[in-house]
This record gives sequence, C-alpha cells and structure tokens, in this order.
Amino acid sequence: MTTPRADGEPAVPIPIAAPRGSSTVLRIVLGAQLRRLREGRGITLEEAGYAIRASHSKISRMELGRVSFRVRDVADLLTLYGVTDDDERRSLLSLVERANQTGWWHNYNDVLPNWFETYVGLEESASGIRNYEVQFVPGLLQSEDYARAVILLGFPAAGEEELERRVRLRMARQRVLRGTDPPHLWAVLDEAVLRRPLGGAEVMRGQIDHILAALELPNVTVQIVPFSVGGHAAAGGPFSILRFAQPDLPDIVYLEQLTSAVYLEKRDEVERYIEVMERLCIEAEPASRTPEILRRIRDEL
Repeated sequence: MTTPRADGEPAVPIPIAAPRGSSTVLRIVLGAQLRRLREGRGITLEEAGYAIRASHSKISRMELGRVSFRVRDVADLLTLYGVTDDDERRSLLSLVERANQTGWWHNYNDVLPNWFETYVGLEESASGIRNYEVQFVPGLLQSEDYARAVILLGFPAAGEEELERRVRLRMARQRVLRGTDPPHLWAVLDEAVLRRPLGGAEVMRGQIDHILAALELPNVTVQIVPFSVGGHAAAGGPFSILRFAQPDLPDIVYLEQLTSAVYLEKRDEVERYIEVMERLCIEAEPASRTPEILRRIRDEL
C-alpha cells in the first residue's frame, strides 16, 4: 500500500510485515519510515515538531532512532503525513511497542555505557559483522579468562563483582553466533593480537583453542595478517562493519575509543572502510590456513 504525496504521486510503500530485530534496530527502521513519509509530503522538521508539541531536534532524533517513541506522537505524525489506511497505521504503530522494549543487555546497565549499548543492540540484529583488530581478540571470540584479562586492563580498580558482571556481559553477547539465523562473523586479526600474552601463556593457549572451536561454526571466518606483510591498508586502527538484512538500514562502521565511540553511516565513509577491509582480506593469509597458523602460534607460546 502507498500513501499519496502532496503532489499526487505515490510515496514510498509502507511494508505491512514488521521487520525482525532488536529494539535498537526497530527504532531506526521506524524512524526511517517516518522520515520518508515526512519528506514525501514536503513537511519540515519544525512543522512535524509543532504537530506533536516538540522541537524539530526531537523529530530529528526520532527519525534517527535515537530516542524512544510514544504511540500518541507517532499516531499524530501519521495523521499529519496523510496515512489514513487502517492497515498501514496498525503496521507502523505496532512497531512502537516493540521498538520500546528493552533488550537482554539492559540487565547489565550498571556496567554497560550508553555509547556501547547502541552497538550491542545493532550487533544483535546484524546479518554480517566484519572486524579488524590489532591488539585484542574481538569480543565475540574471547574466552572467559582472556576477556577477564582484557577487562582488567581497562578497569584495573574494578572489584570482583563488577569484573564478573563485565565478563558475563561479554559471554552473553557471544550467544548471537549460535542463535537462530546467526550473523556471519568475519574477523581479520593482526598477528600481534595472538602473540601478545594477555593473562599469560596458559590463558593465550586457551584463547587460541577458543577461536579454533569457533571456527567449527559455519558462520565464523577468521583471517590473520602476518608480521611479514609489514604496513597494510588499515593503518588507522581497529574497526567493525555491521550489515543488516533490513533495507532501511545502511551498513554502519563502528570505531571504539577509550571512553566513547563513533558510528559512521554516510555512504562514502562506509565504502572507504569496506574497501580497506577487502584489501586486508587480500593481504591476510587465506582463511583455510587459519587453523594451521593458530596451532603453530599456540605451540610457540
């Protein structure tokens, strides 16, 4: 079904079937739908804000999926945008409740910063996750003992209870790889990641065994960039690329900093990182050699 624009031309069709995904993703999908409807009617952010007694910046945040939604606000906006068909309204309004539901990770709010909460929600719904790491094993591939050693580096003053909460959160994230319709994780690791004995040699040997076990999953691929490559395409540091099955969601690049994170969505920026990732995969050893390399490094520890 479609909603006509002010000029009589049909607007973008509104899907009747609600998309699957975490609340984070559903907010982004709903926001994108509202943005297209608003732009299709030629309505400004200010005009939309006035209709729901809010500022234009709140409308902008809603359209970016960065705030929760109220059913009344969405209903008023749909009326403003000319969406009168009952099925169309039900389809979008049904997303509001689902988009406002809290995910399992909210149980870890005491150790989960807001800037990383967004990433966990996106990770939960991604169809593909590509990581490049130069210092640490990616969180989705970390063993418990290795994760504990990494977390202690960042939080040296953490008490035992806090430390274990952070470890449990990291382990809980890994369930996504073994769930229904899991994402394809494709990690490219600098050899230094595996040579740095975090937690000691025994912990690192256990970590390498953990990666070897993960490689038995059909949706996990790991490549290693050996020291012999020298300088390579990703001179800027580690990054992640998230891809989604929903057509409303573009690829997102995630760059983690010490106390915050950057999310890149602009097409030219994302395409640059995808290009770098592709070059890394060419420079790295073939994935077929990864088990052999891992075993050799483990034996040398």
